Amino acid sequence: MPLVDIQLIEGVFNKDQKQEMIAKVTDAMVAIEGEAMRGVTWVRVHEIASGEWGIGGKALTAADVKAIQNQGG
Repeated sequence: MPLVDIQLIEGVFNKDQKQEMIAKVTDAMVAIEGEAMRGVTWVRVHEIASGEWGIGGKALTAADVKAIQNQGG
């Protein structure tokens, strides 16, 4: 039974986006392992408080991530 953990900075993604992540990750696992695995594929979304996630020695906030998202298009 697959268990997939997704870790996000709190406040970046809304409820609908997180639900879409869960559905698409489940679909990806089913594509690899077969439809029989859909009912036993677990996906957990963990949200880390803004500023409590670091990259390159610098705390990353939800505002930082949103700025990066805006640069992409």
